[in-house]
Amino acid sequence: MSLPSAFTVHKLDYMNIGLILFSMVLAFIVPFELFLFAYGVLGPLHYLTEISWLHDKNYYSTDRRDVILLVVVSLILTIINLKIYIPFVKDLDFGQPEAVQTFTNQIIFIAFASSVFFAFIKNRMLKIAGVVLVILLSAIAEHFILFFTVFLPTLVHVFLFTWLFMLYGALKNRSVPGYVSVFLMVLVPFVLFYLFPGKQVIPISNYGRTSYQGFQQLNQIILLKVAKPATQENLIDMVYHSSIGIALMRFIAFAYTYHYLNWFSKTKVIGWHEIPRTRAIFIVVLWVISLVLYGIDYSLGFKWLFLLSFMHVMLEFPLNYISFVGIFRELGRNKLKTSTT
Repeated sequence: MSLPSAFTVHKLDYMNIGLILFSMVLAFIVPFELFLFAYGVLGPLHYLTEISWLHDKNYYSTDRRDVILLVVVSLILTIINLKIYIPFVKDLDFGQPEAVQTFTNQIIFIAFASSVFFAFIKNRMLKIAGVVLVILLSAIAEHFILFFTVFLPTLVHVFLFTWLFMLYGALKNRSVPGYVSVFLMVLVPFVLFYLFPGKQVIPISNYGRTSYQGFQQLNQIILLKVAKPATQENLIDMVYHSSIGIALMRFIAFAYTYHYLNWFSKTKVIGWHEIPRTRAIFIVVLWVISLVLYGIDYSLGFKWLFLLSFMHVMLEFPLNYISFVGIFRELGRNKLKTSTT
């Protein structure tokens, strides 16, 4: 696959400026329903195509076998979260909820921290030593439990990491419209939170409220920290009807929608569509099945795709680290060029 031309890159950057504004407007008007559409329709195709693309890139790891740990962690998390729906697991006692949450937090930390070794260390013994060290240090994850169990698989993945990928691309290509899109991503949350707060342009539908119940924990955790409602009933009401609850939902809907649209906009640049026909057919069939299940019962579709949803986050960890390093490398090069001119 040939490298994209400067014209192609700039065209993509302008497209993403449009997609950011488009996602922002929709999120402002119908935040709950937009999220449900993006997650249920765009999400499954994103998981399938990104995992396929990462597979062809060896998961951006120095050894493809490294991702076995990430897949195992994804399977464990799926079993823990969907225990009551798995026949041979639902009767098992996993212990007290606090212990389960601590364990969940630790294995996500292990997956995330180990990925830095997967991305950069080629020597197998050094890599194993690094993973062992991470396991020994996993107890420190207790101090960051909300980050690893709530925010890393959700808003950090769909908003912060997307923003960092965009920043890396803009720095690497020296693209002015790329810098504009990076700036817009920072500006949009402020617009969604502070422009005409407290009003729902289109009130949430009964279907929207029923279907979003499986996701509302994220909203509740943030609102508990920010607004401190008096009762659980007040908290739930705040999610769907308060000024801050609506503003928060606008941001969440924007973050997820643009995250997916950004991925599909990069099709020609990164070439994730250049795959064997049999794999393409397999992806399309699974996507159609997912759409049918979401159409029958939204919670059924969520359960069906939980593993893929979590696994695509985990498998991206090595690429996240490579992007972090790439940003600092490009900043260093820009600084060097500036100092020599």
